[in-house]
Amino acid sequence: MRLLSERRSAALVNDELALAAAREAFLAARDGATFPVVVAHGSDPANRFTVKSGAMPAGAGVKIGSYWPGNDALGLARHGSVVIVLDQRTGRVAAVVEAAAANAYRTAAADALAVQALARADARVLTVIGAGHQALHEARAVAKVRPIDTILIAGRRPAAAEDLARRLRAVTTASVAVAGVEDGCRAADVLVTATTARQPLFAAEWVRPGTHVSAMGADAAGKQELPTGLYARARLFCDLTEQSRTIGELQHAPATAAITALGDVLHGTAAGRTGADDITVFDSSGFALQDLALAAALLAEDARTTAASEDR
Repeated sequence: MRLLSERRSAALVNDELALAAAREAFLAARDGATFPVVVAHGSDPANRFTVKSGAMPAGAGVKIGSYWPGNDALGLARHGSVVIVLDQRTGRVAAVVEAAAANAYRTAAADALAVQALARADARVLTVIGAGHQALHEARAVAKVRPIDTILIAGRRPAAAEDLARRLRAVTTASVAVAGVEDGCRAADVLVTATTARQPLFAAEWVRPGTHVSAMGADAAGKQELPTGLYARARLFCDLTEQSRTIGELQHAPATAAITALGDVLHGTAAGRTGADDITVFDSSGFALQDLALAAALLAEDARTTAASEDR
């Protein structure tokens, strides 16, 4: 059995590796298998975890994502992620990949993949609503797939938004500024929401024609970032339709709404953007094939770099 520690996976991951793994996962979603998500908690209900499982040619197994808010007092990250990869011949554990840091790249890669597939080619203004840990990864990943020259940060906590803007300036050549939510929405070519909200973050009329929206915050019943009024104006896309309807953002969409899996767009069997004025919405609820593809990529990169080091 191989063990990839948190330190090692964090050293190996990058936006390019994560984006390639995301593309592999979304392409595999049509033929691969995913299973119902288990949403659970520890003996203290504030400590939560999810179990996502699936199978694809690159691997089969489970991803356990944890959220322990009390870790702040211990000097540890609140979020954890472990991927357990099974040997598909024997069912034994083939590898354990600790991937808390890599998981942030994985989540951002899905939204960046949607931007690459659905946003206008000339999109230049990116607005991120949210100023937490994930928002940094979202902004950096999206800025690498479109000619983004302006990034606007809109958050409920001004100090956190300013801090995120400062950190972003160190990793991107785009102009970065803090903006109000309405101003940020009205200016956006690409709008990314990265929050834990349970009610809409903005008004539907603030989104102008031609905008692409990637929403990643909803991963449980009751969570919501987008206004329901947006659905009548937009073309809707997601990672897994049934899951998005159950625990994702599109649990709030009308039952009659047409929803397209992003994997079908990547396969060329469904249309993506059809015109410059389309508003496109992508809901990322996250699925196990992303984690399995990322784990396989990290294990392959670990083997490659280790062999290269030994050759020297």
